[in-house]
Amino acid sequence: MLTDLTTMIWKEWKEYFLQRGNMRGGLAGYLVVLGVFGAYLPYQTGPEWVRSPAPMALWSWLPLFLVSSLVADSFAGERERGTLEAILATRLPDRAILLGKILALVLYGFAFVVLGALLALLTVNVAYSSEGLLLYSPLLALGIVAFGLLFALLAASAGVLISLQAPTARQAAQTMSIAIMILLFVPILGFQALPATLQQQLYLVLEEPERLRPALLGLALAIALADILAVAACLRRFKRARLILA
Repeated sequence: MLTDLTTMIWKEWKEYFLQRGNMRGGLAGYLVVLGVFGAYLPYQTGPEWVRSPAPMALWSWLPLFLVSSLVADSFAGERERGTLEAILATRLPDRAILLGKILALVLYGFAFVVLGALLALLTVNVAYSSEGLLLYSPLLALGIVAFGLLFALLAASAGVLISLQAPTARQAAQTMSIAIMILLFVPILGFQALPATLQQQLYLVLEEPERLRPALLGLALAIALADILAVAACLRRFKRARLILA
């Protein structure tokens, strides 16, 4: 099973970086985004980049956009290009095909989080060396890793589920974009709807990351549950015979 998963992941990664040489999925686009969010923004923000919860929120949301730019192509795109039948005709087990595609997307998005966070740390330490050694707090470091991974898995599993059912890659991409926008703007609109006094209290809490520990734990558990449900739905929906006849 592990060998089959590795084979599928490697096949997907080659397409991300070599065959789809565009600004969204190719290596050039990856490096541009990494440079902006891993170097430029941390340099402009300064030492606060490693002291406030803002980077944790950024590295949590960005995998959603990175993964969503590719996930629509996972099955709907393969079906349109006529390559899905060739994959389904191989000896690879159903779960290796499905989980391989999901894991390839997760690793793609999560690798960006890790590399970007490390590059940001290097940037602020070089640019602001007079401040001494600047490091993320243990809570922020754990939050960046945990939420980056959880959100990457959420985008990958939900996107694959959409791509399995969508007749075209374009329709899958549109559905995924709507889902991402809802997930992004509902919390923002909800925060803006709160009374001004409550908003001010929340701002004060954000200035002390340690006070966020219970809320972050609850949020992580909720996202983990959503991940489990999305992966389970993908496993239930993926039927080799049905995809061949589709």
